[in-house]
Amino acid sequence: MDPAEFRNSPAGRLVPTIGAASAFVPNALPPQLDLQPILGLIAEAHGCLGELRGIASTIPNPYLLIRPIQRREAVASSAIEGTITSLTDLFLFEAGAQPANQPPDTREVLNYVLALEKALRRLGELPVSTRLILEIHGTLLTGVHRDRGGSWTPGEFRREQNFIGTNALIADARFVPPPVSEMISCLSDLERYINKSDEPSVPLLVRAALIHYQFEAIHPFPDGNGRVGRLLIPIILSAVGALPQPLLYLSPYFEKHRTQYVDLLLDVSRRGAWLEWIRFFLAAVVEQGRETVQRVQRLQELRSRYREQLMKTQRSATPVALVDYLFQQPFISIPRAREVLKVTYKAAQQNVEKLVRAGILSPLPGFTHPAYFSAPEIFSVINAD
Repeated sequence: MDPAEFRNSPAGRLVPTIGAASAFVPNALPPQLDLQPILGLIAEAHGCLGELRGIASTIPNPYLLIRPIQRREAVASSAIEGTITSLTDLFLFEAGAQPANQPPDTREVLNYVLALEKALRRLGELPVSTRLILEIHGTLLTGVHRDRGGSWTPGEFRREQNFIGTNALIADARFVPPPVSEMISCLSDLERYINKSDEPSVPLLVRAALIHYQFEAIHPFPDGNGRVGRLLIPIILSAVGALPQPLLYLSPYFEKHRTQYVDLLLDVSRRGAWLEWIRFFLAAVVEQGRETVQRVQRLQELRSRYREQLMKTQRSATPVALVDYLFQQPFISIPRAREVLKVTYKAAQQNVEKLVRAGILSPLPGFTHPAYFSAPEIFSVINAD
């Protein structure tokens, strides 16, 4: 990290650290901001939140549609950090299948989903706090083995200086976050800011952008900082009641513009380029918000069509219940259908076969004992860019 690039930054200060290097300590939030140039974009982004609130109120069982959207988020957020799997492999892994070419990162991506779901459940018991952040990190990296040097444990803050770069030398780092002593005070300041309720002059989504930057600049873990920071966005919006259901996820946009995303975060530290970062963040809200509304609408239309089709041809409501499950998990085996429907194996097999004849399910090649089936139309909507 070249100290000259950060020395005059209004966003923080330099302090000495190991190896005769300098580390960057971000100032406590909020910064001094003139939001006048982006008021139109702020209004547009908050309008998208309103659209998401509206679509959420029309979903009879929101988890039918939220769960697949959360899995898209997990795949995209993990990909930014180089943890790569496909949405197909993630769904198959959750369905109990073990494809021969399954990427080894799939378990780690599933941890992202589990961390998100657990944190959202915990909001009724905990505020968005360092304790909750530690729980998120613990779930995210449980069972993940990475050589990051030193001794560290999932669910614990770092005890050593870390840095960001492709080389193992701190002298070659692109960014060096605060030393541990400064990190602790920065986290305390951040926790107070997250739970501050008397700041009407800073719009909610701007606050979310500030918090995401601040967490990334503090970089309190040896690994998993980016993913935890991105997980905090929907968690914070849920905690303040901005959305009745957690429908807004920004990682697909960040992944698509990964270089710009990383550079803009760094530019806040280097030269206090807050407006550029906030503008990018709000653009992500607008694009992902509108995309989510469209995706949910398409899934609802498909669900209505399937239900009407089955109600005309089937006497039992059981195939309809199985269809509803497919909107949560579009890959299934007969043993899993038996668990979902709470019926005998033969009854589960008959219901799967009914959906195959109806064109809703298709057998997946390469899977026997048990066979697996996919809902291609549902998955196509979930997976579409």
